[in-house]
Amino acid sequence: MSDKNNISKKKTDNDNNVLSLESSPFILANTQHVNFDHLDNDCIIPVFSKDNEKTIAHQEFIEAVISAISIAFPHQNMSNPEIRVSHQIKGRIPSAIHKTVKELEDHEKTIYYERMAFIIRIPSIKDVINGNEVSLTIGGVRSYNQENLYSKKTLEKFKFFIGFQNKVCCNLCVSTDGFLDNLRVSSPQELQSKILDTVHRYDAELHLMEMKELTKDYLSEHQFAQLIGKSRLYQYLPKQEKQNIPFLNFNDNHISTMVKDYYEDQNFCRMEDGKINLWDVYNLFTQANKSSYIDTFLNRNLNAFEFSKGLQKTLNGKENYHWFLS
Repeated sequence: MSDKNNISKKKTDNDNNVLSLESSPFILANTQHVNFDHLDNDCIIPVFSKDNEKTIAHQEFIEAVISAISIAFPHQNMSNPEIRVSHQIKGRIPSAIHKTVKELEDHEKTIYYERMAFIIRIPSIKDVINGNEVSLTIGGVRSYNQENLYSKKTLEKFKFFIGFQNKVCCNLCVSTDGFLDNLRVSSPQELQSKILDTVHRYDAELHLMEMKELTKDYLSEHQFAQLIGKSRLYQYLPKQEKQNIPFLNFNDNHISTMVKDYYEDQNFCRMEDGKINLWDVYNLFTQANKSSYIDTFLNRNLNAFEFSKGLQKTLNGKENYHWFLS
């Protein structure tokens, strides 16, 4: 595993635990930015209550990914982890049990975060798609709400991805072979091993080629309007009908954001005649996805890519996604 002191020495935008970034974060919703030192020094580590075995801490997950990157890309530089957290769980030490909230001193308070997501960029591995620079990006999600902390220690669940990040907007680009939705492990060492397996299987060239292909096909204004309308209808379809239609993992709030950005976004809005290419549609999806909660964020990101490729196939004669454009 990598030396945590090396991580803690890396510079951040400022010295506060909670940071405000000038650039657009990769996820918004109800998250806040924290640094590695804050997780390592200020947060307690939850345990499985029946045997008091500790969980794999958020910072151990990050260290496992950093170690895997160092092995897989030994000659490449990596960025500092960008870490976002939500659902802070507060507590207090036993000696402060009778104190009011106002009387609590800092050393008597305990915190940890139920949900955490992070990314690490490898800026030297990059390409350009439709004028947008994308760079290789690796990261993951941990949600303690998906663990039964009231039981004995079992395999713990993580989400991991390797893909690209669009530098224009910080939207993430995730593909099927670079995503592990249900990574279950018992130790940080096993976590690092499975992450390495995924990194080695990931086909970056294929992923880039498929994203570039999206720039070649366009939706007319009418087709985009059909897509928006059918995406709203999709939420309320009877279960039996929905089973015959490709899965769309975006809700009405996401769709409303897409409509607004279709007209107003500086990077991915419509052309003068109302047309929009599928690369821009894909980025409207991933931009809207930034409002998702941490535990659903990566799954929706993958669905955005699969759905955009499905629209492309429909434009080129296949019927699977025809319902959304008809």
